[in-house]
Amino acid sequence: MTSSIDLYIMALLYTLAGINHFVRPKFYLRIIPPIFKNKALVNQLSGAAEILLAIGLLTPYQSYAAWGIILLLIAVFPANVYHLQQHGAGMRIPMWLLWLRLPLQLVLIGWAYNYT
Repeated sequence: MTSSIDLYIMALLYTLAGINHFVRPKFYLRIIPPIFKNKALVNQLSGAAEILLAIGLLTPYQSYAAWGIILLLIAVFPANVYHLQQHGAGMRIPMWLLWLRLPLQLVLIGWAYNYT
């Protein structure tokens, strides 16, 4: 069972994460796989998507926004794998946390699915 508080927390988390793409772009640029040639654009688009989808969670289009978050989580999963493969990409993040981040995506997908 989900509550309004859960929904507001989710919207807040995605809003803050999206804003962080613009405030601290270096973090995200380091973990975007090299297959993407314009990493700055990928970072900006994913940050903007997080913000817009977070707002969408608080509208009558909540279900569409939740599906968008699920798709976004699937789309950014390769960056999480790449981050792990690069042993933190020069960041001081413990390996266990990088490993934990992978199944955490499933938890986040499940959380978003509650609002579809």
